[in-house]
Amino acid sequence: MTPRPGDPVPDFTLPDTSGADVPLRSNGAAATVVVFTCNHCPYALAWHGRINAVAREYAERGVRTLQICPNDAERYPRDAPDAMRARVEAGEFAGPYLHDGSQEVARAWGARVTPDVFVVDAGGRLAYRGAPDADHGDESLAAAWLRAALDAVLAGEPMAEPLTEPVGCSVKWRR
Repeated sequence: MTPRPGDPVPDFTLPDTSGADVPLRSNGAAATVVVFTCNHCPYALAWHGRINAVAREYAERGVRTLQICPNDAERYPRDAPDAMRARVEAGEFAGPYLHDGSQEVARAWGARVTPDVFVVDAGGRLAYRGAPDADHGDESLAAAWLRAALDAVLAGEPMAEPLTEPVGCSVKWRR
């Protein structure tokens, strides 16, 4: 069942590109951004820079950003762990890039597309789910919806719009 705003989110631990296990929960995180993304989707690539700019900026305010590739790596080799590792080593990610090889985490969270953005408050409850901003093709929007969600969570205020429609390529499920 997909978590809705206010619901506790499913816990997980997934490997990063170096093989280290990374848990969702981290003591002291003011909020956590979870982004289901990938290496090949034009929407994920268009929003990639904006999402990572937010990750870098908000890290100073205690926000963790975990990006997860849930796609079937056999059918989509550009989303395989080696390809993920190459992007991390090239400095393209502001935080851990995790591999959901079993696709269990993506299913538990109800991820549908790449990118699918979730903001989790310090108590482990979903505060926002949707797109980073209104248009993948307009870099000037600077992930405004994601920023608004984080600003509200960090201020302890309710979200004006806790759900937007995630836009992107479908998650590539194993057959």
